[in-house]
Amino acid sequence: MRVKVLSIRELDAAKLSLKRRSEILKVMPNVRRIVEDVKREGDAAVLRYAERFDGVRLDKLEVDCEEINEAKENIDDELLKSLENAAKRIKRFHCRQRRASWFEELTSGEGIFLGELFVPLSTVGAYVPAGYPSTALMTVIPAKVAGVENIMVCTPPRRDGKADPLSVVAAEIAGASKIYKVGGAQAIAALAFGTKSIPKVEKIVGPGNVYVTAAKILVQGDVEIDFPAGPSEVLIIADDGADAMHVAADMLAQAEHGENSLSLLLTTSEALAKRVEEIVRAKVTQTETEGGDGFGDVLILSAESLDECIKFANGYAAEHVEIMTESPLEVLLKLRNAGAVFIGGYSPVAAGDYTSGANHVLPTAGYARVFSGLGVEHFMKRISVQMLTKEGLAKIKDDVIKIANAEHMRWHAKSVEVRF
Repeated sequence: MRVKVLSIRELDAAKLSLKRRSEILKVMPNVRRIVEDVKREGDAAVLRYAERFDGVRLDKLEVDCEEINEAKENIDDELLKSLENAAKRIKRFHCRQRRASWFEELTSGEGIFLGELFVPLSTVGAYVPAGYPSTALMTVIPAKVAGVENIMVCTPPRRDGKADPLSVVAAEIAGASKIYKVGGAQAIAALAFGTKSIPKVEKIVGPGNVYVTAAKILVQGDVEIDFPAGPSEVLIIADDGADAMHVAADMLAQAEHGENSLSLLLTTSEALAKRVEEIVRAKVTQTETEGGDGFGDVLILSAESLDECIKFANGYAAEHVEIMTESPLEVLLKLRNAGAVFIGGYSPVAAGDYTSGANHVLPTAGYARVFSGLGVEHFMKRISVQMLTKEGLAKIKDDVIKIANAEHMRWHAKSVEVRF
């Protein structure tokens, strides 16, 4: 783990996010070989890569009823209740996102009826990283709310040949149709092209490491994806009123996602920056002494004003943005690029990761400039609908004919003329 304290003017926000994307580009050649092997060989390649990367020789890929029941029997009752509570909150939030089909005459008596039909996808694939039952809830529940009939979950196998029991139970709670013990780039390829065991899907959603993200990018076109969602990151905007322990804890929480994760603090307070640095260094040393895993990088950037912080945040487009300032709503209204925003000292990212209800599958590495976090709309298609009466067509026929002729589309114009 590296902890750096810099002036905000020493870093270019856009270049920093591009650097994060470069990690994906580095693995592309290796991932391309995996994707092509799975496309060509199907299950045989998937099983071979499971043995190579996961250290397990599998007899079958699907998690059967026996394994699902075993997972249910072994889960702690209180933990099961927490997963069920989280599922209820996540469903409630995503039900608010549902779009209703509509069809109406926009101008009364004009004879032109327009509308939109919202239709769910038929089959989707959800990738759930090893040991992340919360991601099973976050990917499957909005698909169910959208009305998707077939939801295929892929999650890496353990060395004992079974899937993570918590992820299996969470996928069941959420309403998954099938669960498969497949991880990494090979899981993405299997969902994209289909194998004997795993059906081809229409869209793949869910976060993962750089290999999973690279595979999603490579298969786009053969199948739709949600967006690139790689190593996690948080950006915190704070002033001298922020609690240093709250800030440090949230940065460490994000950093514990692994060595590729990134935590940034943008602050106008030198005292806060110094105190956060002290806490982070002390806690990391303590955790590593106790045998904790490697942490990601921490950057503490000092700024002269909140406007400087906001400008950097919009340039970086972080996955998670926390605002701990005296007037957080003023900062919020100036933000344009973020996957999700958390306001105030009692809104840690961890709340959104698990049980507040909003989705934690979010674009990273600057992709929040153009993508929104996972939601019900990712699992639906929008079909426009039109119906014109003879009187309605008559009102616009002259304009249609003139524009069609201007584009040298003679039969476009003729198709209207023949009706009168």
